[in-house]
Amino acid sequence: MKEGKIVNRVVMLVLLGAVLVYLFVYAWQSFTDRMVTMTCYTYTLDQATEATGLLVRDEYVLPARSGLADVLPAEGERVGVGQTVAYLYQDASALERRQQLDALSQELEQINYSLGHADDISDNAKLSEDILTRIASLRSSVATRDFTSLEENTMELRTLVYKRDYSSTGDVTDLQTAKTELESQIQALTSAAGQDTTSVITDRSGIFSGMVDGWESLITPAMLETITPSQLAELEQNTVTPESGTVGKLITSAKWYFACVLDEADAGELANLRDDKKKVTVRFSRDWSGQVDMTVERISDPENGKVVVVLSSKEFLSDTTLLRQQTVSLVYSSTTGIRVPKNALYQDESGAWGVYVVVGARAEFKPVDIVDDEEDYYLVNPVEVAPGDNNEAKRSLRAGDELILSGEDLYDGKVVRG
Repeated sequence: MKEGKIVNRVVMLVLLGAVLVYLFVYAWQSFTDRMVTMTCYTYTLDQATEATGLLVRDEYVLPARSGLADVLPAEGERVGVGQTVAYLYQDASALERRQQLDALSQELEQINYSLGHADDISDNAKLSEDILTRIASLRSSVATRDFTSLEENTMELRTLVYKRDYSSTGDVTDLQTAKTELESQIQALTSAAGQDTTSVITDRSGIFSGMVDGWESLITPAMLETITPSQLAELEQNTVTPESGTVGKLITSAKWYFACVLDEADAGELANLRDDKKKVTVRFSRDWSGQVDMTVERISDPENGKVVVVLSSKEFLSDTTLLRQQTVSLVYSSTTGIRVPKNALYQDESGAWGVYVVVGARAEFKPVDIVDDEEDYYLVNPVEVAPGDNNEAKRSLRAGDELILSGEDLYDGKVVRG
């Protein structure tokens, strides 16, 4: 019995020793052969400079009028010649009359609709379906806090409800009587409105803006042809007082400009753009988030190391009507590639540069071309794959691959994970 106990103890000690040796070797390998990885991703590197300048347009300020104003067009909406852009009321009672006129006109339109569809029974079901669709749209707008068209959608819903109610009565005589009464009320209110309500009618077409900031006459597109750096800098220091009593303005040309003062060295990047593609990307980020590809119209003669740069565009005019003095980024060029830390780049036996990527359980070498060298990373592109070479196609680096940043004795095909 004693001999059996000794054998058991020896076996247990041997097994324990084997486990300890295994754990020690595993820990030692983990400590001496640590592998650090990261996921690579696509990155765009911009060559850009910051600039502060003015948006310049052909602008016509609508004549100033006294009284309460009810502006009709939305910001950035196009209006035509002879279009009414606002109603001016002498007092609050005139404004209340206009609101009553609008309500009665809407009700009359609803009655006319019902009279025209009095015999169409299926139209009632269609109206109910439209009402449910409009309610869902309103609910979605409120849930996303998008209130840009909330008033318009609410009015449309109200119109649909009234139309269904009138259509469901089926009494054409009552509808005709209601129509006659409404027309009489509208005529009386319209006559009264002629005494204290004035229409503001445009004599030209353009994009409407309700913001008159006082810059409209201080700087114009014609001035940009000769303006100097000192003149533009002096303009930007002015305290501008907007004209009072106006209902808005019209932007009468589709082409708008951004004028700024730059150091001569920064403007040199713009001057070096190809003649057939004098384009620069302008990124707005303060009062409007967007970017516009603009044409380089003019770079002035230098003045004390400064130049005026004038850019132009015919895009996004309705989105930028409220912008004037803005700080933007001028992007001369952009380079897109895969961002790779510098310590992840290796050379293979042939001298080709590349990275090691974990594929399955092995390290795989993927050759790359370096397209930009920054302080702590490279911007690279995969080496072009030869047509029909399926093996090489598998080795092309892609965004999302797991890069090996550090590891001992790396080589193509090495098992790096058990």
